[in-house]
Amino acid sequence: MEGRAGRVAVPAMVALVVVVIGYGYSAGQGWFGVRQTAGEIVRSSRDPEQVLEHRSHQEAARETVGVRADKQIVFGDLHVHTTYSFDAFSISLPMYQGEGAHPPADACDFARFCSGLDFWSINDHAEGLTPQQWSETKETVRQCNDVAGDPASPDLVTFLGWEWTQIGTTPDDHYGHKNVVLLGTAEDEVPARPISSRQQLFPGGRNPYNAWMRLFLIASAAGGQGRQPYHDFARFLEDREQVPTCEVGVDVRELPSNCQESAATPRELFARMDAWAFPYFVIPHGNTWGFYTPPGTTWDKQLREHRDPDEHEYLIEVFSGHGNIEEYRPWRSVEMDGGSNEVCPEPTPGFMAECWRAGEIIATRCAATGESEEECAARAAEARRNHLAAGHAGHLTVPGSEVEDWLDAGQCRDCYMPAYNHRPGGSVQYALALRDFSGAGGDDGEGDPKRFRFGLIGSSDVHTARPGTGYKEVQRRRMTDAGLGNLGPPRELFAQEPGPHSVPIEEVGIASPYFERFASFFGAGGLVAAHSEGRDRQSIWNALERKEVYATSGDRILLWFDLVEANTGDGDAGASLRVPMGSSVVRQEPPSFEVRAVGAFEQEPGCPPDSMDKLGAARLERLCGGECYHPSDQRKRIDRIEVVRIRPQQYAGEPIEGLVEDPWRVLPCPETREGCTVRFSDPDFASAARDAVYYVRAIESASQTMNGAQLRCVEDEAGRCIEVRPCRASEPTAYDDDCTAPAEERAWSSPIFVDYGAAT
Repeated sequence: MEGRAGRVAVPAMVALVVVVIGYGYSAGQGWFGVRQTAGEIVRSSRDPEQVLEHRSHQEAARETVGVRADKQIVFGDLHVHTTYSFDAFSISLPMYQGEGAHPPADACDFARFCSGLDFWSINDHAEGLTPQQWSETKETVRQCNDVAGDPASPDLVTFLGWEWTQIGTTPDDHYGHKNVVLLGTAEDEVPARPISSRQQLFPGGRNPYNAWMRLFLIASAAGGQGRQPYHDFARFLEDREQVPTCEVGVDVRELPSNCQESAATPRELFARMDAWAFPYFVIPHGNTWGFYTPPGTTWDKQLREHRDPDEHEYLIEVFSGHGNIEEYRPWRSVEMDGGSNEVCPEPTPGFMAECWRAGEIIATRCAATGESEEECAARAAEARRNHLAAGHAGHLTVPGSEVEDWLDAGQCRDCYMPAYNHRPGGSVQYALALRDFSGAGGDDGEGDPKRFRFGLIGSSDVHTARPGTGYKEVQRRRMTDAGLGNLGPPRELFAQEPGPHSVPIEEVGIASPYFERFASFFGAGGLVAAHSEGRDRQSIWNALERKEVYATSGDRILLWFDLVEANTGDGDAGASLRVPMGSSVVRQEPPSFEVRAVGAFEQEPGCPPDSMDKLGAARLERLCGGECYHPSDQRKRIDRIEVVRIRPQQYAGEPIEGLVEDPWRVLPCPETREGCTVRFSDPDFASAARDAVYYVRAIESASQTMNGAQLRCVEDEAGRCIEVRPCRASEPTAYDDDCTAPAEERAWSSPIFVDYGAAT
């Protein structure tokens, strides 16, 4: 009997093994997953009376500060991700405390009924979009526009676009992230495929979510419905891996619609877009984000490779939910010796490099074991070398270190809400001061020196399909990208005991950015404001093309910035000629300027009745968290106007540091909530006899802002950071902790470019 039972058990075991292997293979390939759909939008526009009320409030504010222009200011968000983006889908999973899918339809409804925007664009990562998702994205954009009411005055204009996401490992091969935005939406007005960078979905081509990792996630999840999100994620990833690469060297219009088209450099991207001959523009963003930008990266290479910077990239995103990229500083996180070797810079009063802090941590541990000063100094030097060699994974070379150990190393201490590990060479101020004297970018290498003449915008870069999240400083886990701080391998996979020695990254066995520390730098995001002749698509597009735009940190501040000259013609007596922000002029006489600003409305709790009626209670809670743009009749106070003057380089290699004057002027505003009007001129312009760039910041009185203090340094009497209280993506920071701190919300005007010379 025992022999017979054994003979029966063997086939049963074999069958069980076959079933398990079959299930594992099928699960890893996503066979049990359900494809995400674009969702269904609410088939209704906002109440027209609500739109008119907002416009009447703006007209009243214009009258208060004496603005005579008839253009209206419209607010939008030109950087929005849905869970059609890989990183967005990742943080929607239960293991990251995610909310689940937020597809394109959610973004449409949020922009209309939660944030009450005037326009927005969708910008999922092209590197991961499948042909089916691109088709569904286009259709959702059309539907969102179809329900917007009168095309001449819609409640919401939706633009189609994507993000070109490129990450290099060195300054020489790094270009960064850029959003492509299109004017048209019809099938014969847009490219057949989004154009990606010539990278796979994951840097280096190594997919950490291979079939085995997908199976691990599925097996680790709770049974039943708890596993379904991971089955869906496996399906999501597998669909991307099945998209073939487009053939190189074939005309874009001859390629099949179901392949992934790519461009390795911005110049290639522009060429492919130009081949389609559809109206578009490209918006760079995140150029100082040390999270992925290699140390030493500057704008020089990109300017040199441009044929005409003002043709394709005439706007830049200065502020988003990932931080502020405005400010230039002379320090660097890595320096070079006389050759090609990286050197860790010594600390200065305004900055300490992360590599230097790595040495300090090891030196302190070493001293605690009773070793000599010489030995501990040697170990500190070794720690700095190991950190430099590890790049973005340098923190892993200090065994057992915690976020708190790094204090504020690597961060800009005196910037307004800077991006994580701020790279000054990628800042907007650096770009505006830079000139390329090598030629106009053509094959003959001839022409006038090139310059960037960026208009400044803000946007959210949100990854939960929520355009315009900055209207209220609430619900950090919904209204910011805090979930991205949970990405990366589980800590258990590389947990180390704190020790008095640094270790080379090769011995760690894993190289991952410091996602957990990154979480302290996520805010609710900014907005782009446009001075538009109407609410329609073409009028908004025209304003963007004119660069008659400005950025805000999220508040809907009203801002006008003009170059003002006496009218010498036949116009009204006493009238002035006004040149708006974003303009370029040639002058010999000292320029004079006027700034008018009105603070944003304080917000009422909850949502307007129209939003509640149109969305319904369940969807209102799911999308808006029960909180919408809901202005009161009380405005915030503008505290001051800051003026920045930049004098672009006059010769190759002229130091940038002396060319950026920030602030050049600080003009106080009255103690009133009715707005601020200031005037200034530059008496040195004529005597300096060089080009100048002027832009202004309208700064509100401080208010509570999510992650407004970022790492929340505790300083000693000398102003040194001696302790940090980071805002984490997960425990020990509570899920409902908004990590607010006082910060001064602001608006950045686009510059006015005043070139020195005789007008032609």
